[in-house]
Amino acid sequence: MAPNVLGRALVTAKWLSEAVRAGRVGTSLRVLDASWYPPQKRNARQEFKERHIPGASFFDIEECRDQSSPYDFMLPSESHFADYVGRLGVSNDTHVVVYDGDELGTFYAPRAWWMFRAFGHKEVSVLNGGFKNWVKEGHPVTAEVSQPAPAIFKAKLNTTLLKTFEEMMQNVGSLRFQVVDSRPEGQFRGTELDQGLESGHIPGAVNIPFHSFLTETGHEKSIEEIQQIFREKKVDLSKPLTATCRKGVTACHIALAAYLCGKRDVAVYDGSWSEWFHRAPPRYKVSELKRNKA
Repeated sequence: MAPNVLGRALVTAKWLSEAVRAGRVGTSLRVLDASWYPPQKRNARQEFKERHIPGASFFDIEECRDQSSPYDFMLPSESHFADYVGRLGVSNDTHVVVYDGDELGTFYAPRAWWMFRAFGHKEVSVLNGGFKNWVKEGHPVTAEVSQPAPAIFKAKLNTTLLKTFEEMMQNVGSLRFQVVDSRPEGQFRGTELDQGLESGHIPGAVNIPFHSFLTETGHEKSIEEIQQIFREKKVDLSKPLTATCRKGVTACHIALAAYLCGKRDVAVYDGSWSEWFHRAPPRYKVSELKRNKA
């Protein structure tokens, strides 16, 4: 992968471990643990305190979001994001590496990667394979919590990477851009409930479950394999593309996968199905379950 073309969207555990050993984690390189789990299952912050990559800080997706929105994990304001990441020692010149501890290998890290990009930051990478593989490969962990010196980060929202409910509604009629939904097939088709929420999809959307892009070990598949996945689903990476999911999280896996193929402008529908279900008219919610009942 040529760094000048893809901007280091992925870094390997080997690369990061060498950077850690060389003492390069600091003002020019920040490592962020962006783990989040359902509270009844795991405590991300507590797990971070117990062990994390040396020099890493905890990126709390619950804190770095629009607290006033009724929907989970919506993007915060420019000032909120700038203030939050500045307190983590991130400036506009910092190379940021994000990871999470999900058992899949990677789950929330692409969301943090996309958030930085949405606010104009180019030097941001996902740790390929996540913390799971970092530990598996024997790289160092620590319980020591670092206190990075605060930095100044100037955020400017890149609206081309973000889609609103109104834009998604307009697209149902105009089909100006392709829509890929990253949820599991049953939730996309409407045959499975999703955390108690009726499921289904936006008219015209294509389903590519996000884990399709991950190997069994939890690493990103090769660029050739990713391109083939998009081709099989008849998604044209030369044309406008928006990703959606349940809460705007796994949609970012679609954006990352396309980015690895050289497509840097995939937008994410931030509200995703959580917002669409509550705001769209019934005819704009495609569900096999409803058809079967009818």
